[in-house]
Amino acid sequence: MKKTKSMNQMGEQTRPIFPFTAIVGQEEMKLALLLNVIDPKIGGVMIMGDRGTGKSTTVRALVDLLPNIQVVANDPFNSDPEDPELMSQEVREKKALNQPLEIINRKITMVDLPLGATEDRVCGTIDIERALTDGVKAFEPGLLARANRGILYVDEVNLLDDHLVDVLLDSAASGWNTVEREGISISHPARFILVGSGNPEEGELRPQLLDRFGMHAQIGTVKDASSRVHIVQQRASFDQSPFEFRETYADSQQELRGKILAARDCLPTVEIDYESRVKISQICSELNVDGLRGDIVTNRASQAIAAFENRTRVTPHDIFRVIPLCLRHRLRKDPLEGIDSGEKVRETFQRVFNFNGNLEEE
Repeated sequence: MKKTKSMNQMGEQTRPIFPFTAIVGQEEMKLALLLNVIDPKIGGVMIMGDRGTGKSTTVRALVDLLPNIQVVANDPFNSDPEDPELMSQEVREKKALNQPLEIINRKITMVDLPLGATEDRVCGTIDIERALTDGVKAFEPGLLARANRGILYVDEVNLLDDHLVDVLLDSAASGWNTVEREGISISHPARFILVGSGNPEEGELRPQLLDRFGMHAQIGTVKDASSRVHIVQQRASFDQSPFEFRETYADSQQELRGKILAARDCLPTVEIDYESRVKISQICSELNVDGLRGDIVTNRASQAIAAFENRTRVTPHDIFRVIPLCLRHRLRKDPLEGIDSGEKVRETFQRVFNFNGNLEEE
């Protein structure tokens, strides 16, 4: 029989987090992050923008909106007590033997990947000496284990070694991490939302790696003087009295949290008609997008935004809003090229969907 108890704020940040709903502007980045939370199978988001534009602040603010999840107590992989695909080997064995599992409620966590992290630190390592002497698979979990069922945030991802980025993307795509040392192999679930950020002045990722991020958000420095003043005032108010500032946004935070939960429940019922699917694939073909990731992500993101707005049918307007985020980073074939702003994608969308005016929601 299962024993369940509530974890008292365990795993939460020790310092107050800037409220997501208090962030001014950067709508493209906020939308991409919210859609990935609603449907993690979108495949994560790459955020590129100038220094000081709130990339890290926004990602950390997102975590504050996420719901609690049930996990098996004292399990380093945040194992789901019901889903075998999200369980460690030890938990699966206990389930098979009908042994009791202690279950706790924990906030979905965000794991930061340090820029200088080694592959062992990320993937985990096997204690070969203990394995040989004691005959056990002594595994020291890495950051991918902690990130299971959460968010893995990589700041300055464009400065990481390409091999390490490839490891992260492989795990994010498959949902599993496998560590092999001296003929010993250990696998564990590693299903997480991968969020990367970086400054384009410091270089872009190779097209082959960039393509594997579900969405790409571009953000820039706010130019409007009044908006800049508002942002500065918001930050000063938060720094002076963070708890009072958070209280001001408590209602809007709770409302957005409710919308996210409702959207996750609604998502399986959202439909996208066959004609729209064909047109999405036609756009991908005309833009010479390699593979089918662009088609899949655009379909998923369109359904997620419809669910977020509590609708069960995808409209062309939904597709129009998300398709630049899903395709713009898949157009670059030469590593020396810049990433399209999204205009080429929008122009192709307008032609394929026969739109030459204001796109009205159906």
